Amino acid sequence: MPKGPQGQKRPADVIGNAVHVMRIATGEIADPKRDAGSEANRKGGLKGGKARAKALSPEKRKEIAQKAAKARWK
Repeated sequence: MPKGPQGQKRPADVIGNAVHVMRIATGEIADPKRDAGSEANRKGGLKGGKARAKALSPEKRKEIAQKAAKARWK
């Protein structure tokens, strides 16, 4: 059975996948992506980088960027 990006099991055939999607749409089974906790974590992650960059001084941001570039091109 194929696995999704987070390791969840998915039907291998087209009809089985269609039935799975229909069950999610009708509420027979819960959609794992719509979990309230994971949605809250996602929203926090979306604004985390911007908030961190805003809090850092330009010199510190430059330091971090140079370190990242050095590691990338190593």
